[in-house]
Amino acid sequence: MGSMTAPAPLLETDRTKLRRAAGRGSFDRDLANSILDEAYIAHVGFVVDGTPRVLPMAYGRIGEDLYLHGAVGNAMLKASISAQVCVTVTLLDALVLARSAFHHSMNYRCVVLYGEALRVDDADEKRAALDAVVDQVVPGRSSEARPSNDQELRATLVLRLPIVEGSVKVRGHGVVDDPDDMELPVWAGLVPTVLTTSPPVQDEAQAGSGLTPPSPDRLVR
Repeated sequence: MGSMTAPAPLLETDRTKLRRAAGRGSFDRDLANSILDEAYIAHVGFVVDGTPRVLPMAYGRIGEDLYLHGAVGNAMLKASISAQVCVTVTLLDALVLARSAFHHSMNYRCVVLYGEALRVDDADEKRAALDAVVDQVVPGRSSEARPSNDQELRATLVLRLPIVEGSVKVRGHGVVDDPDDMELPVWAGLVPTVLTTSPPVQDEAQAGSGLTPPSPDRLVR
């Protein structure tokens, strides 16, 4: 049996070189993909007419490509076609409360990607990308909901960002305080943060239908 080939790391460039707190960073592709698969929102940065813009967007991942979507009439999104973009995805794991204000922090997992946003025109790839965006919200949801029709596909702009150039940064430890502050009468420690959902609220138009919502283990990863 042949040995498994490790996935290529994210590309280290001048844009992704780890400088501040470099010990928290890596170019581990598997770690990057795991963060992308767990999160829900990406912040997409690009430049329009010389002005930087950042949009929070839903997204989906297929293999080593990240897909973004929006209305074809979205001027800011259209401006990013074939342009360099920066995509950031962050998960908050804990609040770090220190004895001093200076050393307060957060535990987090973060991926930053750079690259050219490529317009997707192939109909099959476009459908697969939109299914991936839906499944990022609730795994398997695309097989339950009505698929996008031709009119909806024409009204939707899909961009593909190859997951090539980027980096990962993770903070996962406790409080770091100055030695002189250790005896201060101030509570210090971690406050873990967890994403949860409230009980689903069914659409009133479905009252009495007997339809059941997705199971809780599908709603929160």
